[in-house]
Amino acid sequence: MSQASIGVIGAGAWGTALAQMLASDGSDVLLWALETDLVEAINRDHKNELYLPSSKLAPSIRATGNLTEMADLEILLLVTPAQHLSAVMGQMPTVPRDVVLCSKGIESTTGRMMHDVADDIAPTSSIAVLSGPTFAHEVAAGLPTAVTLACGGGLEQWDRLAPVIAKPTFRPYYSDDLIGAEVGGAVKNVLAIACGVVDGLKLGQNARAALISRGYMEMVRFGEALGAKRDTLAGLCGLGDLVLTCSSTSSRNFSLGKALGEGQSAQDLMQDRRTVAEGAHTAPVLCRLSKKLDVDMPIVEAVCRLLEGADASEVAQHMLTRPLKAEGADI
Repeated sequence: MSQASIGVIGAGAWGTALAQMLASDGSDVLLWALETDLVEAINRDHKNELYLPSSKLAPSIRATGNLTEMADLEILLLVTPAQHLSAVMGQMPTVPRDVVLCSKGIESTTGRMMHDVADDIAPTSSIAVLSGPTFAHEVAAGLPTAVTLACGGGLEQWDRLAPVIAKPTFRPYYSDDLIGAEVGGAVKNVLAIACGVVDGLKLGQNARAALISRGYMEMVRFGEALGAKRDTLAGLCGLGDLVLTCSSTSSRNFSLGKALGEGQSAQDLMQDRRTVAEGAHTAPVLCRLSKKLDVDMPIVEAVCRLLEGADASEVAQHMLTRPLKAEGADI
């Protein structure tokens, strides 16, 4: 069987890292970037100095700014920021049969999950979600990584995707739970902001561990209310991703929270960021959806207050004085 043609839309750090991983065995990979200068630099220098300066890119990666070229491929990984997925897909003349969503978030204006956005635009395509504990610079460097690959097209789609995406140091695990894979990635971004605040306030590792544990239960409650499987959320795309991004300044969301905890203004931080901390966009819509579903998410609500300008110390004190209850209670 011939090698499937594959491309990545989005040349930020994560999109570039995925392109590098896919090209690690010499496979041809087409990488779409919005910025003309970046397209030229990648093709000329095999570097992405803007978003992933640590990596020398494989020569089999070719950059383009033409979405029509991407439409001619067999497999397409979409790594645009979640809030721009609809706009980018809407500009494509056609969409390939297999679309793999790699951005983590919820559309802020509509409350739609990413696979719902993609389904609305490309109803004849098979949608998959790739999510898990992944720092871009480690994936690009070829360090061992495992992810969830949730396939809306079932095992038939998995049989097409897995041989192309799996590499010696990049190991996908099969799931058919698109909702669970997406909920895990979206909610953990918000919880990572909260963990960054704990770090910025110097509340200690005990507090961080407690927040991760309690935050995970918020993720599970919300996911199950939408139809996600608890086993999915206990896996790589849920608990695994949560642990990683709640523990390191390599996470953009954790870094944002740390700065908030140190007293910096949410408005100033958001204006000054070249890269996207998706959790800041996800938190408000997550608050709205959780109330609609009658799901208790106090940590997510606390992050919303912080992003609206509340004082981090006061928010933390409010969390610590909430009424006592049983650990497993949904009250």
